[in-house]
Amino acid sequence: MTVITWILLAYFLLMTGIGIYSFFRVKSISDYYISGKQGNLWQITGTLFATIIGGSAILGTVELSQKAGWAAVWFLTSASAGLFVLAIIAPKVSRLGHYTLPEMIRNFYGRRAERTAAFMIPFAWLGIIAVQIIAGAKVLSGLGIMSYSGSAWLCGVVFTLYTLLGGQKSILKSDFVQALIILAGVVVLFVLRRKACAGDNFPPLSPSTLFNEDFSAMDLFFLLVTYSVTFVVGPDIYSRIFCARDGKVARKSVILTALLIIPVAYMLTFLGITAGHDIPPANENGFILPGTSFLPPWALGLLVAALLSAVMSSADTTLLTSSLILAELVTGNLDKKESFNTTRVIIPVMGCLSILIALKVTSILNAFLISLSFFSGAFIIPVIAGIAGWKVNRHLAYAAIITGGITTLAGKIVSNTVPGNGGNLLILLGFGLNAFLLLIPFTQKSKKKSLPHKYFNL
Repeated sequence: MTVITWILLAYFLLMTGIGIYSFFRVKSISDYYISGKQGNLWQITGTLFATIIGGSAILGTVELSQKAGWAAVWFLTSASAGLFVLAIIAPKVSRLGHYTLPEMIRNFYGRRAERTAAFMIPFAWLGIIAVQIIAGAKVLSGLGIMSYSGSAWLCGVVFTLYTLLGGQKSILKSDFVQALIILAGVVVLFVLRRKACAGDNFPPLSPSTLFNEDFSAMDLFFLLVTYSVTFVVGPDIYSRIFCARDGKVARKSVILTALLIIPVAYMLTFLGITAGHDIPPANENGFILPGTSFLPPWALGLLVAALLSAVMSSADTTLLTSSLILAELVTGNLDKKESFNTTRVIIPVMGCLSILIALKVTSILNAFLISLSFFSGAFIIPVIAGIAGWKVNRHLAYAAIITGGITTLAGKIVSNTVPGNGGNLLILLGFGLNAFLLLIPFTQKSKKKSLPHKYFNL
């Protein structure tokens, strides 16, 4: 076997081993769902960083930079901007949260809104899980190690297995290790790439290169509206915060993660711009890895392990989060023992569905942003309103969630298929309808049932 194959074998065995070890460490439902709410600063920072710098983020940034140049740096820096906003409310999110985002929505708006969220979030996040599998499959097939379909099954089965075995205990441990691998891989590749192209001419980063015909200021605006805001409100991000020991740990971890992402955004964009055509893709689904023409085998193996770490760390979080939400929908209470068993049935089902989607859809960036658009139009305004304690019409919250999500999803699909600004206008309309329904005047009777007073001043 080659050096790369040995490194990949060791990586997959390590992840599986963490899952098996964590299986024996799970002593309660809380351990499985939120790691006993004992996450420290480094664990929460590691899992946040690894979750955000997923395969879709890394390969999406590289893919965009090959088209839009330095403007692609906005992709991850907009995520960092969202995290800085989240840091303001992170302690409150930590105190309000239990296991899932729909539980928070129930506290704000009642059972009907919770059930609506519990139906819609797993639907949207199924696409996010599939995107991570797509990214991992593209990496392995791009190197010619395995076919695209074989790579998709391998990546999907491994992260589904260790998520199933150890739950959140497994994820926090594996994500911390994967965060270190991701950072090491990106930094090593960046340094070696800088040395390899020292004499080459490429456009330096400057204010004039941040926008161009392939990425305008309007594109940045809609990236902030549909992507950045999902780091202020997001079931996967909140599931990390729910694991934090306390509000101070949650806030510090969010800020540290936001700061780490900024240099990573620069390095990934640089790698994409200077990638050129190192190797031809192994097939139409293969991804052209930056660095394959100049990296020594050990460094290339580290690069592949870093990319797979990014894939696994995002996929495991979204998989467990979606499965928890569905288990709560089925059983009505995650603290029940039957909910624990139901979750362990749903995890492999969701994993297999994601793999099947990944076998049919192979576009990374578009699939990723479509799923996030659906979520942002549905949940950003209602959740922020709930956390802030705004007095809104809680009886129409479910209608606002459905209308905003569907309209924003339609807008994103239209913007990807039809020239012009029609799709972008639909996206704005989705947010507008969402807010309008929440702000419709309510009667004195419903006013008494508006947001519980205990959520106003936390």
